[in-house]
Amino acid sequence: MKVLAGVLGALILAIQYPLWLGKGGWLRVWDVDRQLDAQHARNERLEIRNGALAAEVKDLKQGFDAIEERARYELGMVKNDEVFFQVPAKQ
Repeated sequence: MKVLAGVLGALILAIQYPLWLGKGGWLRVWDVDRQLDAQHARNERLEIRNGALAAEVKDLKQGFDAIEERARYELGMVKNDEVFFQVPAKQ
């Protein structure tokens, strides 16, 4: 009887191994679930960034205000009838 109990116990352990540590086991499922959550978070950030870029592209295509703003701040351009004053920062 003890031999039968030992054999059954060994079979139960042999069945549990693939469940926990095998290719499709719980540890792998938890790892893939964690990776999936991280990818969802990354996709959310990228969707927000893409939305902002799409709005900027739309604004640049339709309006001249965005073009003028970029020319002023990024290129330092001024209009013909404007005077440019540069104030040095205090140290």
